[in-house]
Amino acid sequence: MSAPVMSPPAAGPGPAQQEAPADRPKKKRRVFLWFFLAVQALFLVWMIAGANSGGSGDCGTLDAQTCKDAGDVGTAIGLGLVLALWAVVDIILGISYGIYRLCKR
Repeated sequence: MSAPVMSPPAAGPGPAQQEAPADRPKKKRRVFLWFFLAVQALFLVWMIAGANSGGSGDCGTLDAQTCKDAGDVGTAIGLGLVLALWAVVDIILGISYGIYRLCKR
């Protein structure tokens, strides 16, 4: 007498078949965030370097105090221009990010 042949149990949802890999949400890439942070770091380094490099040029016939004052004024004007450029770049980046988000909808 031979033993009855048993069929394997039907495969039900077990721990191995809970979720297919394609169903997982994609990991968000934050390229714009990293680009924005890199631009901010670049401007910050530029401001620090500009503040530390002021007024060490040749003044020709000017006395020392006038030369120092002229260097300080030049540094202040340069830092003001870099700060204005920084603000304009941030506004442009903000507008472009807003347009990007509107297009992704």
